[in-house]
Amino acid sequence: MSLSGLTARSRLRGQNVTYSRSSAAVTAARAMRLGRTRTGLALVALIVAVAVFGPLVAPHSATALVGAPFENSAPGLPFGTDYLGRDVLSRFLDGGQTLLILSVLATLLGVGTGAVIGVTAAYSRGVVDDVLMRCSDVVLAFPQIMLILMLVTMAGSHSWLLVLTVAAGHAPQTARVIRGAALTVIDREFVQHSAAVGQPTWRLLAFDVLPNVSSPLMVELGLRMTYSIALIAGASFLGFGIQPPAADWGLMINENQVGLATAPWGVALPVIAIALLTVGTNLVTDGIAQAAVGIGE
Repeated sequence: MSLSGLTARSRLRGQNVTYSRSSAAVTAARAMRLGRTRTGLALVALIVAVAVFGPLVAPHSATALVGAPFENSAPGLPFGTDYLGRDVLSRFLDGGQTLLILSVLATLLGVGTGAVIGVTAAYSRGVVDDVLMRCSDVVLAFPQIMLILMLVTMAGSHSWLLVLTVAAGHAPQTARVIRGAALTVIDREFVQHSAAVGQPTWRLLAFDVLPNVSSPLMVELGLRMTYSIALIAGASFLGFGIQPPAADWGLMINENQVGLATAPWGVALPVIAIALLTVGTNLVTDGIAQAAVGIGE
């Protein structure tokens, strides 16, 4: 018997057993047995540790001038200095927190909003579905980086605006994925039973429909996290994200690119960190996707 069949029967018997919890748990367990998932988690954990604990062990202040510009190395400066003479290692260790925090906030807000829109559209259908999807199409017509540049240029460079803009770009894409997954859940017996007994729509969507699309939601969360990292780092590189003198990995790449040939570490360290974080997130997402497909077969 399929898990969905077990859910329907359990719900009809009034038991507190849900397919969503089983599905999410089984997906996570299957994903953790895959080598790519474990490798991805190790990479993500490494970069998160650097970002979280880096400021505590940085040898110098991120804004302190400790040498001549673009020194390759000096006593106490293993990676040299940046274009102003600040310690590259200290700025690197201090520059990951903001990127991670903004990326996580943008991902959670965008995916959460998109999931709500998706399940609402799938359950409502008709006019509501058409309006929500057509509005999503309008947002999707704008490339995300162009949307960021346009809004930041108009309203100024603010962290909260960057988060909202990136989240706004994620929401319609997530909505389409979750809507497609929710359409396969809406007509199941346990959802129809909840509607028949008069359960409020918001509660039905929150506790019957949304949890039962947990596997695609987890995959989408990983994908959007990858895009958030790239977009926010790219915005900082272009000068529309975190502003100097703050330490930020994207900003470090922009600031030190002119000295890449003579003092490469100011660019190489943040590039390596962003690459490892992106690869790690992708590996975890691939593992979850593979595990979810295995459950659905």
